Amino acid sequence: MGVKELKLVITIISNKDIEKVLEALSKAGFFATKISTTGQFLEGGNSCIFVGVEQDKIEEVFDVLGKNVTKRIIRQHGVNSTVAGTLLKQPVDVEEYGGVAFVIDVENFRKF
Repeated sequence: MGVKELKLVITIISNKDIEKVLEALSKAGFFATKISTTGQFLEGGNSCIFVGVEQDKIEEVFDVLGKNVTKRIIRQHGVNSTVAGTLLKQPVDVEEYGGVAFVIDVENFRKF
């Protein structure tokens, strides 16, 4: 029996979607770990979800994630400028993705 290639999917999800995503991953048979995080990927709070998965299941994980996160329109302040009298500081509507994901090779995996 050959060794299956394992991957670690690290996903940053808006806290607005986190419970829905965790429930959907569980229903699809994936085990996940949530870690609360802060950063600049998403506004309003986010969490990281770690999912260990076999190479051939990555697209299935992405499908579950894609169906359970929400893209949102958020209001952001414009960029700062040294040009006087510009409208650059005016707030603008920006589309925010519901999450981002990274896939990392797993060299070794053990359960204790």
